[in-house]
Amino acid sequence: MFLNYNRCGRIISGICVLLISQFSLAQEKSDNIGTEVVNVVKPYSPTISDAFKEKEVPVITTEENTKKENVKYTVLPFPVASTFAPAKGTAQGVENAKQERLFDNYATLGIGNYGSLNAELYVTENLSNTEFVSGMFRHNSAQGDIKEVLLDNYYYDTKIDLLYGSNKEELSWNIHAGYQNQIYNWYGLPTDLGSTLAQPDYMALVNNIRPQQSYNTFTAGGDLMFEEGIFNGVKLDFTRFTDAFSSGENRFFLAPTFKFDIMDEAIKTKIFVDYVDGSFKENYSGINTSPIEYGFTNIGIEPSFVINREDWTINVGAGLVYSMGKLNNTNKFYVYPSVTASYKIVGDLMIFYAGALGGVQQNTYKNFVDKNPFVSPTLDIKPTSEVYDIHAGLKGKLASTVSYDVAASYIYDDNKALFRANDYTANNTNENYAFGNSFQVIYDNISTMRLYGEIKADLAKGVTLEADATLNSYTTKRELEAWNLPELLFNAKADFAITEKWFAGLNLFYVGERKDYQLNSDIVYVTMPDPITLDSFFDLNANVRFKYSERFTTFLKANNILNKGYEKWLNYPVQGFQIMVGANYKFDF
Repeated sequence: MFLNYNRCGRIISGICVLLISQFSLAQEKSDNIGTEVVNVVKPYSPTISDAFKEKEVPVITTEENTKKENVKYTVLPFPVASTFAPAKGTAQGVENAKQERLFDNYATLGIGNYGSLNAELYVTENLSNTEFVSGMFRHNSAQGDIKEVLLDNYYYDTKIDLLYGSNKEELSWNIHAGYQNQIYNWYGLPTDLGSTLAQPDYMALVNNIRPQQSYNTFTAGGDLMFEEGIFNGVKLDFTRFTDAFSSGENRFFLAPTFKFDIMDEAIKTKIFVDYVDGSFKENYSGINTSPIEYGFTNIGIEPSFVINREDWTINVGAGLVYSMGKLNNTNKFYVYPSVTASYKIVGDLMIFYAGALGGVQQNTYKNFVDKNPFVSPTLDIKPTSEVYDIHAGLKGKLASTVSYDVAASYIYDDNKALFRANDYTANNTNENYAFGNSFQVIYDNISTMRLYGEIKADLAKGVTLEADATLNSYTTKRELEAWNLPELLFNAKADFAITEKWFAGLNLFYVGERKDYQLNSDIVYVTMPDPITLDSFFDLNANVRFKYSERFTTFLKANNILNKGYEKWLNYPVQGFQIMVGANYKFDF
């Protein structure tokens, strides 16, 4: 949703003038209020600290030794003479809360069972009052050892990002580059693999599988933003993605943004070019004689403007996209709605909102790997068209520290991507991902009815709770089921500030049943088997942190406390109870 910046500016300016006038009147009635010196040490530099999430509506309790009279006041759009005359006397000193020191850099290290290792390092340096440079290194790995799994199941994920930028009043920009290496194993073998083989032959088959897959990602790009003028800015990103099976993909994204006024309304227009091109060495059956290629270029324009009328805020826009594929018969033109509205029924206590949205989603090999790293390097890649997402809901506050959000949606997707397990045989000449231990991507037109609810609360000082639930109902056009899409999702989170030094947190999530489908081609079926149901599961996690000093914090994390070897994907059990100990150190150069 876009804001009417000119109108908001006039309103904010008026409020500032009113507050200054009130402040001036109050100062004339004070005999001696003392002085205070504020020392600006350095420009603000963001960093990560152990502070808890700020309350949505803070509750401030102040204890004072002197009794105050209750003063009733009303803010009016014109000056009002004050009737309150404070008694003369010696001004009382106010003890300011100690400001927590902010650091530019931090390092984190944690180790746990399953040979797990988590390391992070973030550093930043201000080169001048406006220019800065920063870098981030992350590593997350585990040595596997999942119970009753025959193949290697370790993983590594290492990433480094570099950023150089400048922030000025009229212009800000940055350039960035990064590299990521991920190593996973296709360890999820079906239970009936080799059911027609003798035990020695089956073990020989399994021992011959080399399930490792490696992904490499190179990124580069930048952002340019202007405070004034029609041209607001531009975003540019390039991604190169490869794997260990000679697959390769390039993606280029360019999105300039413009803003201009027509009849006192700000019109904001985004133009984008989204290009992807890639290839796979072979298809799943391995019978192709040349690489499997794909490529799409999506060119779009999305104009919009915001209307503010008292308690109404309406964002009116549309999207026009032309998608060109490498094959001439894949060229398409799309028109999408982009309209949202909100109405304050009872101030901030109850706000009604609704909208109709749509768009083209550029599917890529990298995006599929990010969602499911166990896909085979033989995918069918093409865009998804979200024809419309019509939704309506209520949000607001039940009390000063309790907020809520409930909504209902109806979504229709054309060519929505679904993960489904690959069929398999026990042929020892198969590729290492062709033993029922990988996933394909298939597409279908799917309608989704969705109900969503969320609540957040601050129950007491230092105690916050959050919970949300999503209920989905899917209708498919061609497929038997909406493969691997759960009907019910639930998340709950609690954070506790036990003392000034001790902190704790709990997180629970629930994923409902999913459906998948897979055939063992070595078996002759009299009737085709039914879809496979993956059981629902709970996952409970907890953490405890001790803040030894403003620089040094230690932590203890426990994941999958219920010790359930549930399957997030078919044939892929997860690690059981996991525990990790570590520390975080913040510093400046």
